[in-house]
Amino acid sequence: MADAKPTQPGSFEALVSDYGAGGEFHQHAGDGDPRLTTAQGVTIADNQNSLRVGAPGPTALEDFILREKIFHFDHERIPERVVHARGFGAHGLFECTKAIPEITRAAPFQQEGKITETFVRFSTVAGSKGSADLARDVRGFAVKFYTDQGNWDLVGNNIPVFFIQDAIKFPDLVHAVKPAPDRNFPQAQSAHDNFWDFISLTPESMHMVMWQMSDRTIPRSFRFMQGFGVHTFRMVNAEGRSTFVKFHWKPKLGLQSVLWDEAVKINGADPDRHRRDLWEAISAGEFPEWELGLQLFDEEFAERFDFDVQDPTKIIPEELVPLTVVGTLTLDRVVDNFFAETEQVAFCTQNVIPGIDFTNDPLLQGRNFSYLDTQLKRLGSPNFTKLPVNAPRGCPVNNYQQDGHMQTSNRKGRVNYEPNGWGQGPRAHPLEGYVSYVVREEGEKRRLRPESFADHYSQARQFFLSQTPVEQGHIRDALVFELSKCQEVDIRARVVAHLRNIDEGLAEAVAMGLGLPDLPPPAPAARPTRMDLPPSDALSILKNPPTSFAGRTVGVLAGDGVEAGLLTGLDAVLDAEGAQMKLVAPRIGGITDSAGMLHPADERLGGGPSVLFDAVVVLPGQDAAFLAANPAAQDFLTDAHVHCKFIGHSGAAALIEACALGPKMDEGWIEIAESSDLDRFLEACRSLRHWPRELTLAGNPEADRTFKS
Repeated sequence: MADAKPTQPGSFEALVSDYGAGGEFHQHAGDGDPRLTTAQGVTIADNQNSLRVGAPGPTALEDFILREKIFHFDHERIPERVVHARGFGAHGLFECTKAIPEITRAAPFQQEGKITETFVRFSTVAGSKGSADLARDVRGFAVKFYTDQGNWDLVGNNIPVFFIQDAIKFPDLVHAVKPAPDRNFPQAQSAHDNFWDFISLTPESMHMVMWQMSDRTIPRSFRFMQGFGVHTFRMVNAEGRSTFVKFHWKPKLGLQSVLWDEAVKINGADPDRHRRDLWEAISAGEFPEWELGLQLFDEEFAERFDFDVQDPTKIIPEELVPLTVVGTLTLDRVVDNFFAETEQVAFCTQNVIPGIDFTNDPLLQGRNFSYLDTQLKRLGSPNFTKLPVNAPRGCPVNNYQQDGHMQTSNRKGRVNYEPNGWGQGPRAHPLEGYVSYVVREEGEKRRLRPESFADHYSQARQFFLSQTPVEQGHIRDALVFELSKCQEVDIRARVVAHLRNIDEGLAEAVAMGLGLPDLPPPAPAARPTRMDLPPSDALSILKNPPTSFAGRTVGVLAGDGVEAGLLTGLDAVLDAEGAQMKLVAPRIGGITDSAGMLHPADERLGGGPSVLFDAVVVLPGQDAAFLAANPAAQDFLTDAHVHCKFIGHSGAAALIEACALGPKMDEGWIEIAESSDLDRFLEACRSLRHWPRELTLAGNPEADRTFKS
């Protein structure tokens, strides 16, 4: 008998395959009646797809199943956000550097030099408000533009794709990654059975899994990560012509992440690390900046592109559609009150201005349903737009909305409706007002995933092959770690089965790391994996290194009697680069250098581990013997070595010997014998890490990093 053809998840064939010829339900459903119903008791026929007009068409407003499911999900928490609960915000300015009125009538892009006020909120997704900053997690990157046409919210992430294709699955995804309902743990972690059980049964998630297991989800700080609008939007110009657009935020300081072992230790040493870093940088006048780049393309490109541009699990490689840089975002002011601003800020994907429009991306359409509803529940009133952080600036607000909790600006007089015969109040303005782009939609109204969404593995493979061997190794190690936390061996095997459709070498390495006795057969694929997609260098962090060491920090472990010229010289060299030095000393009162000058310590030894710094320098001075015998000093140096950091040293032989690192010293160790060596140390630090050391630490440099293509 011939092998059965794999069915596309979400298709009618896939749904009915769960039933026997007589209609008997075969799928395991736990205790009780196996039929899934609404809260009103209506049996649900399809829990995978929202109701749409045509396979690639818009979501129907009448979809009461989607509406009820998301409505209930939005109201599960009071008052903390269900997702993105742990956030940190700052005020800023967006400056247009390239006007594009021929592309869009949106206000921020009409004149070069035009300034628009902004508020930005960064966040983790899975954890509660009290979780740690460096969880392995997607980061929210939400920007509110206070334009003179009204507020525009670009609500994105630091990853350009997402786990699911249809918003109807979002409650299931978040339920799976959040703490289990019976035990209420684990917190802010995806390394557990529920999450990977869901993922292993959701092939469309595999591209996002590659990003999630990469270094992208453990960024060094908010200042060193990208942001993406995720979805394909439309830009519409004054003549009504539409151009598709994808939004990219690129940090001017470059991309940078940490290793997982560092993240765990940073969370112990400073669980507020990302918050503290942004606050201190802005307060010091080191304002972080991002360039806004647009991928602009037309209907013709969309039709010939290998994948559906409305599929939120897909990207368009920058090699195919290069970025057009149109502006710079600068964060230049911290908040005055965390609650009033960062906690009460309300972002809604539906908040767009003339010149910005939606596509039929089913995840985006569902988000437009959800956000307004969740802000109502969280902030307690439809008048949350009156809160200063949410109120429009630079444009009038004039409507007939009235009453409700927290209403502060009811209209005067008798007129509260339109049209009216009193000649009072505002009216619609067809020339300046928001007009949706005209699209002809047709097709059967049904729950169906379009066939153009069916390829779940090709871009996952492309992402993996685009990484350097070091980055590929990190993805492998992350998969092994996460899946090792799953108690059910079947879940581990199911994920490895998906990995076989992405890269055979990766699947074998993960299976070996998990100790699976047999390699499972590849998971059924609705579409075969394409082997011809070329790597995209833009997808790699390490292939896009920064041009300087600016914005980074060197931790200097020093003792009394340290050579004064080295200490002051290092500070000067780093300051000229735009970096900074933090002094770690045995006592918080500081150290006295060879010239008798007192240098107060930024951190006390034991409270300032090397994981908090981008590179380290060890200058023991007269405290060499003390530091060599001190466990915290040994950890400081050993961790810096293991984490592949550049290490400057002078007079540290005793500490190096105590850590047994002498035979392991490599080109990433720079001896600083005199001031002229400081430039050589800084030049090395511009590479951020000495990655060849990681291959040596792995024990089997070649085999450990070899993956079959």
